[in-house]
Amino acid sequence: MSEPTLELIEQQVTNFIRRIVMTEKRNDSLDRSAYILLHQLSTNGPTGVKTLAVELHLDISTVSRQAAALVDKSYVDKTPNPEDGRAYFYRITELGAKELAENKQRRFERLSEILQDWPEEERQTFGRLLQKYNQTVNEKMNL
Repeated sequence: MSEPTLELIEQQVTNFIRRIVMTEKRNDSLDRSAYILLHQLSTNGPTGVKTLAVELHLDISTVSRQAAALVDKSYVDKTPNPEDGRAYFYRITELGAKELAENKQRRFERLSEILQDWPEEERQTFGRLLQKYNQTVNEKMNL
């Protein structure tokens, strides 16, 4: 791959990430870690911290800290694991599901607004290329 191509991709990925972070802060949204954890629990149901850590490719202490913050906000609750009384499952609450849905809707609205002038074919291509990029990263990093 040529140096100019690498430079272009690196710069654009950096700008993409920076804009996402800026948008999250400006719109008083859930931070990325909270959104991802709530999404995971919403999709897969009650889950233990070890399973969440594996699924999200994070260490257990990170997931525990993030989940504890969501418990404090009443977005998630802890329920004892019936098979192991020492362990807990995290479960998204009704309030957490509502917050997740509202954040997802705001994300959809922002994306719709940003991409409104793009032809549908370009939007689909952009989505497919982002998907391909993420799949490649997952494969290369064994995620």
